Amino acid sequence: MTAETRDSIRTAVITGASAGVGRAAARQLLAMGWRVIGTGRDPARCAEAAAELASERFTLLSGDFALLADVARVAAEIAGLAPRIDVLCNNAGGVQATRRVSPEGQEATFAANHLAPFLLTRLLLPNLAPGARVIATSSDGHAHSPGIQWDDPGLAEGWQSGRAYCQAKLANVLFTRELARRYGDAGLIAHALHPGTVASNFASHCEPGMKAYMDSIMDRAIAPDEAARALVRLATDPAVGTVNGRYFEGLDETPPAPAGQDDAAAARLWALSETLVAPYLPAASATMRNSS
Repeated sequence: MTAETRDSIRTAVITGASAGVGRAAARQLLAMGWRVIGTGRDPARCAEAAAELASERFTLLSGDFALLADVARVAAEIAGLAPRIDVLCNNAGGVQATRRVSPEGQEATFAANHLAPFLLTRLLLPNLAPGARVIATSSDGHAHSPGIQWDDPGLAEGWQSGRAYCQAKLANVLFTRELARRYGDAGLIAHALHPGTVASNFASHCEPGMKAYMDSIMDRAIAPDEAARALVRLATDPAVGTVNGRYFEGLDETPPAPAGQDDAAAARLWALSETLVAPYLPAASATMRNSS
C-alpha cells in the first residue's frame, strides 16, 4: 500500500484484535474499506487472525499489555505506521485467575485493562485526527465496583479476580469521561461500551467463583460478531459523534453506575494513572493532532 493510499482511507487501531470481539470488529471494518492496525498478545491467536484477515489494509502487532514497556513499544510502532488515526478502540483486556504482579510492579488486571489503554491513548494523542474517536470496551461489571481503591489500586489486600476486573472496568468508564472532558473541545469523541455477555474464552481465565458466575449466564451470551457490531457503530456512526463521554450497553446509550458518573473520581484517576505510567510518557505533555 502506498503512502498516498494510506492517507486516503480511514485508519482504526484495535487492541485485542487477535480473537473475539476485537477480531470480529477488525473484520467488519476491513469489509467497510477501513485500514486496521490490530494488536494481540498470544502468538498462536495472532497467527490465526493474521491468516484470516490477510489484507494489505491489515497489520497485526504483538505485545503483552500487562507490561507498560510493551505498550510504549507498540504505540511507537503504531505511530510510525499511522501518522493519522481516526479511531482507537481500546478493546484488549481480561481477567486473571490469581493475583499477578508484573516485573514493573503493576497488578496485571489493573495494568492490562486500564493502565495500558490509558498509556496507549496518551502516547497516540498526537496521531489522533480532528474528530477522532476513542472507544473503551468496558463492562456492566463496573457497577459492581464501589469505587477505585486509591491507596491500593492493585488490591494487595483482598484481591479477587472479579473484584479486580470490576474495578478496572469502572476505570474504563471514568477514563472515558475524563478524556472527553479534557479533549472534547479539540474534537475528540470518547465513549465506553459494554458489548454484552460474549461467547468467548473469557471465563476460562477466572478464579472458580467468577467462572461459576460466568458459566451461569452463558445462556444469554452473544456471538463476537454481534458484539463487534456495537463497537463498530461507536467507531463509525455519525449520530454517535454528536454526543461525548457516554456509556453504551450494546447499541443503547444508558447511564453508567453512580460510581462511573463521579467527575472528581475521573480527574483523580487521570492524575493517579499519569503517575503510574510516568516513566513511559514523553517529557512534554502530549496533545491531539492539530489541537491547541
